[in-house]
Amino acid sequence: MPPNRGIGVSEISGRAKDLMYRQFGGLPRSFWIVFAGQFVNRIGSMAVPFLVLYLGNQGLSASDAGTVLAAVGLGGLVSQPMGGVLADRFGPRIALVAGLSASAVSIVLLGAARGLPTVLAAAVLVGAVADIYRPAAAALVAAVVPAQSRPRAYSLIYWAVNLGVGLAGLLAGLLATYGYGLLFLVQAAAAAAFALLVAILVPGRSATGWSPPATSRSTTVGLLRDRLLLALIGLNIVSGLINAQITVGLPLAIKNSGLSSVVYGAVFMVSGLLIGVLQPLLAGWLERFDRIVVLSVSWAVFGLGVAATGLARTAPEYLATVVVWTLGEIGAASFVGAIIADLAPAHAQGRYQAAFGWSYAAAQLLGPLGGAYLYGSVAPWALWWSCGLLAVLGAAGGLALVAPVRRRSAAPASTPLLENAL
Repeated sequence: MPPNRGIGVSEISGRAKDLMYRQFGGLPRSFWIVFAGQFVNRIGSMAVPFLVLYLGNQGLSASDAGTVLAAVGLGGLVSQPMGGVLADRFGPRIALVAGLSASAVSIVLLGAARGLPTVLAAAVLVGAVADIYRPAAAALVAAVVPAQSRPRAYSLIYWAVNLGVGLAGLLAGLLATYGYGLLFLVQAAAAAAFALLVAILVPGRSATGWSPPATSRSTTVGLLRDRLLLALIGLNIVSGLINAQITVGLPLAIKNSGLSSVVYGAVFMVSGLLIGVLQPLLAGWLERFDRIVVLSVSWAVFGLGVAATGLARTAPEYLATVVVWTLGEIGAASFVGAIIADLAPAHAQGRYQAAFGWSYAAAQLLGPLGGAYLYGSVAPWALWWSCGLLAVLGAAGGLALVAPVRRRSAAPASTPLLENAL
């Protein structure tokens, strides 16, 4: 019998290289520029999360601060649709640079504003331009990444964003000790840095490689008549309503269990760590499965994980539910952007991504109101059972779309643009 030599160092190294290539290899240079820009931009996203504390230092009341945050949200309703129109009209590269530049200017104006009327005006402007870059970035990724690699690409973008958000919270807390005004400058600088990266390093579109649709109105009308897209938007709103309970129902449940706010902070820490470790690994593995099926199952896992909050009473039990819904979140993030990119005509990538992105904003407006009402005016169990029911309905709706999504994803209209056509 030959001796058992085990696995050699060279074999382990080879397997590691193969794994790294499956997760990170084969993606074009322009994608990695967007990846790096998203990471930098998110690290710098510090001012808005600390806005309530900053406004308090400026002498505004808690009620006034809430009004300012609502103004940011109001502006946000038009931000992604505007970004989608710009991306389709002028190309994703130009829209991305313009949106980020406007965002940098607006956040400086908000930091310089004094008095409630001026602050409110600046807040609406911040909200209106803050997310212009999102559909443009998604359209750019769709343009340069082959269709079969899009789930991995969008998953890596999501990973970069979450890593950046985690670092932003840590750095913002340290920088705030030197004055909240510094946070506005850092956020503006991060947006400007992302814009500069794209402007300098992403190739410009050629004269014949990209052209706008015949009319803006025809594209918009076609989008509103796309029943498959509208169905996916509706299902994503359902998932978004559940997602909103992470910031509404979950902290109320933790408080009512007699636990401290430290447990609520640990929720985001655990979720962030899981995303940081598992996202790149799961993205490559999930690519072998049907995209809409994975998305539907992920919606179910996410929603049922949030619904399980109603069963938790201790810190370990709450954190166990976090593990479940974070796994669902990872699965959904790996495929949702790729599915929309596959469905969109090449000349309407920006508007399709914007329309889908708008569903998150709509859910964040409706979810907190509904969650607070059910938890406080009906009963906590009503909220958690509602989350479970919505999770099942959302997953069933997604599975009902498997056949039409497969047909549309195979259509020539979803073929990506060339990298030099930006």
